[in-house]
Amino acid sequence: MGRIYRDQQPSIKHGQNRAVRNALEGGLDIDTLPDNITHVVEDSQRYYRWRSYGPGDRRMEELWVDLSSVQQSEVRVHGILSNTHRQAARVALSFDFPFYGHYLRQITIATGGFIFTGEITHRMLTATQYIAPLMANFDPSFSKNSTVRYMDNGEVFVVQWDKVRLQGREAEGTFTFQAALHNNGTIAFNYREVPLPVEKINSTEHPVKVGLSDAFMALLPSPQSSDARRRTIYEYHRVEIDTTKIINHSAFEFTPLPTCLQHTTCELCLISNLTNGCGWCNTLQRCSDGIDRHRQEWLDYNCPEEAKEGTCEDYTQGGPEGSTGSFNHSAPEPTPSPAVLSDIPVTEDLQTGPPHQERTEHTAIIAGVVAALILLVALTLLAVYYINTHPTVAPPFYLMQRHTNNYWPSMKFRNQSCHSTYAEVELGGHDKEGFIEAEQCC
Repeated sequence: MGRIYRDQQPSIKHGQNRAVRNALEGGLDIDTLPDNITHVVEDSQRYYRWRSYGPGDRRMEELWVDLSSVQQSEVRVHGILSNTHRQAARVALSFDFPFYGHYLRQITIATGGFIFTGEITHRMLTATQYIAPLMANFDPSFSKNSTVRYMDNGEVFVVQWDKVRLQGREAEGTFTFQAALHNNGTIAFNYREVPLPVEKINSTEHPVKVGLSDAFMALLPSPQSSDARRRTIYEYHRVEIDTTKIINHSAFEFTPLPTCLQHTTCELCLISNLTNGCGWCNTLQRCSDGIDRHRQEWLDYNCPEEAKEGTCEDYTQGGPEGSTGSFNHSAPEPTPSPAVLSDIPVTEDLQTGPPHQERTEHTAIIAGVVAALILLVALTLLAVYYINTHPTVAPPFYLMQRHTNNYWPSMKFRNQSCHSTYAEVELGGHDKEGFIEAEQCC
């Protein structure tokens, strides 16, 4: 049951019942779901419904986003991706994009015709968690006319691979296609130029995929040590489309279906007709079927047992409006009646001690806060002065290096044995931040 997606073996066919674990550097594995989890990786249209459109369909023209007609200030040609091979760059979205029920605010655009949607970067970005209009071994650096550009107007985020060519098969012609991510979760794959059938694209040097995929990360006991736990990424769902329908002036539209994660109350979670198999975890105040990106947290808080045994009545106190959870605070103090309020002078605060005592306590607190702020500023100035006057000392120099790579860690696309893998770049050197640098195959 399930699918393997080791990129080094592209010849494996749809639905084979094999379990292969691909161990990655840094203790991260990629695997399929275990046999005891009856959740098939192959698509069942549980998460998305899709349709294809050909050259004569009006909807195909409606889905295409003409970037040449958009205000040029909104369109950005990515200089790095447009001039390199096998690289990817992180881009922030201006809106929350729902993907498999999860909301994304950051994606990674790759020169290879796909978007990586995972939160944890690893070497095999092509394995899972992707939006792939046409994942293949494209090389935008071959021609100055080849570009990777994108646009975000708050309603739709569009990535267009424009006049790109396959490495080693440049004479076959140029490909122009795009992926459009709408803020309602709809995804469109639009194709303008496809000079050869997708089935004839070689997958030896780079995986060839078209569709959607998502996965979750789980912490499993390590076989080497009973105390250590291994991070493993499991692909729990994949959407694959009929690639024979990808021709010039064609399109695919993916419409998201309701998921358990969208329900915010126990009642909606358990009785909604839009979804099935959902369970309510009152500890997390979350509705889920246990198979999503939050699976590890779902297991850590014993949500499977809670969802199996609990009912909404178990979490209700004082009627249907009084649902409480383990994260809720205690109920507020009752409001005094008008009769009681009339006996309290309106110019006085409710207090347990004399007024001058409370003012004294407030003054002491304010004085303490001011003193702490002054001390913090002094220490900060002292640290800055020390770093500027001792630039070669190991501790401050390390902090300066670490700061530049903290928020946007660089990654390197490592082409080991002529197969596509990604790896994080070590700190230091001349690696550029925020994108992936290429390392060619020997």
